[in-house]
Amino acid sequence: MEEGTEMEVEECVSQNGNSTKRFGLKNSIQTNFGDDYVFQIVPKDDWSLMAVSLSTNAVKLYSPVTGQYYGECKGHSGTINCISFSAPSTPHVLHSCSSDGTIRAWDTRSFHQVSSISAPSSQEIFSFSFGGSTDNLLAAGCNSQILFWDWRNKKQVACLEESHVDDVTQVRYNVQFVPDHQNKLLSASVDGLICIFDTAGDINDDDHLESVINVGTSIGKVGFFGETYQKLWCLTHIETLSIWDWKDGKNEVSFENARTLASDSWTLDQVDYFVDCHYSEDSGNLWVIGGTVAGTMGYFPVNYKGVTTIGSAEAVLGGGHSAVVRSVLPMSSMRSKPAQSQGIFGWTGGEDGRLCCWLSDESVETNRYWISSSMVTRSPTTRKKNRHHPY
Repeated sequence: MEEGTEMEVEECVSQNGNSTKRFGLKNSIQTNFGDDYVFQIVPKDDWSLMAVSLSTNAVKLYSPVTGQYYGECKGHSGTINCISFSAPSTPHVLHSCSSDGTIRAWDTRSFHQVSSISAPSSQEIFSFSFGGSTDNLLAAGCNSQILFWDWRNKKQVACLEESHVDDVTQVRYNVQFVPDHQNKLLSASVDGLICIFDTAGDINDDDHLESVINVGTSIGKVGFFGETYQKLWCLTHIETLSIWDWKDGKNEVSFENARTLASDSWTLDQVDYFVDCHYSEDSGNLWVIGGTVAGTMGYFPVNYKGVTTIGSAEAVLGGGHSAVVRSVLPMSSMRSKPAQSQGIFGWTGGEDGRLCCWLSDESVETNRYWISSSMVTRSPTTRKKNRHHPY
C-alpha cells in the first residue's frame, strides 16, 4: 500500500538569520505493516534501482526516480545489517550481510539468491565491503574479527583477530579510485578504534595494520571525504562527530556537543540523533544529517576548517516521517542525473516503515501512476528504544 502527498518548497529564516530551505514531501511509500523498520537505502551504480533493507529480514527494490516497486529478496533468518550493490562488472547483483552469519548475493532481475558465504561458527556479520586491486576481495566485520574472502572462489584468505576487541560495526574500502588507495581498508568498532589496513598481498595483523585512531567511544558510522579522500568523518553511538586525517591519524576537530550545536541553530525540536554525513564532491562541503524522534531531519553544514562549528540547517525535511529516521539517500550524490530525476532531493526511510521521496524543485510534476489513493493508518505500537543495531 502506498500513499502520495505533495508539499510546497519554501524558504524560512533560521535563528541566526540565514536562509533555510524546507523541502516538500513528494511521495511516501508504506513498505510494510506492523512494527517494521526501514534500515538502509542504497542505490545501484547507474541509479536504475534502489535497495531497501527492512526489519522483516527482507530487501525490497524500487525505482529511485518514480518509486515503483519491483520485488523483494527473502532468505535471511536474522537482522540484515548491511546491503550494497556489486561493482559495475556484475551490475545486477546485490549483496547483503546478516546476523544469521551469512553474506548473500541476489540477482535483482529474478530476486533469487545466487550465492552465499557463511562466517565460521555462524558469527554475526555486521558489515562488509568489496575492494582490493581487482574488487574481488571481500572484507567483513564478524564479531571482533575482520574476515577476508576471494569472492570468485568463495575461499577465506585471511582473518585479522588482534586489531579489535569488540564488534566491528563497519569495514569500508576506499573505493574512490584515488591512486594508491584501492587497497586501503578502514575498520571501526564498538571498542572505539578505527584501524587502517593495506590489504595488498598476504594479509596479517602484524604487517598490514598501518595506523590506529582512538576515537574513545563506540563508533557507529565512518566515511571517507575530501579532495583526495584523505579525511574521515566519524559518528559515534553517543551522537558525537569528529573529523580525522586518516593518513597521519590526526584529529582535526571533535564536536562532543554536536547535538546541542545543531539544536541551537533552528527553532524546531531538539536534534536527538544523527543519521549520516553527506559530502559534496562539487562544492567540497560536508553536512551532518540530524533528526528528531518525531521524524524531522536537517542538513547541518560542518565547518572543519578555521573556526570549527556546526552551522544552521541548510535543508529541513519535515512532515514525512512520524518516527526516527534510519537512512538517507541524497539524489545529489548521483554522478550524472537522468533528466527525469531532476527535482528529487532524495529518499529517506525510518522506524515508521515509510520510504519518503523529497522534492527540491516545486516546478516538477509528481508522477501519480504508482500512487495508491488509499491512505495507510498504522496502529499504535510500543517501539524499541534501541535505535542502533547491535548497540
